[in-house]
Amino acid sequence: MKVTVDEDKCCGAGQCVLLAPEVFDQREDDGIVILLEAEPGADQHALVREAAAVCPAAAIEVSE
Repeated sequence: MKVTVDEDKCCGAGQCVLLAPEVFDQREDDGIVILLEAEPGADQHALVREAAAVCPAAAIEVSE
């Protein structure tokens, strides 16, 4: 799995961080997503897919 984020689309809702804190974080100043792990382990795949699905700005892209 490969994860990419589009910081320009991100609205800072933080759902990704709540679901997969080992993969996503947020910048302190504006809440924009920070990708911590572009190729997360298999144990994180379901959480990352869910984070991408619930992202209100569709800023997370997952490819297999």
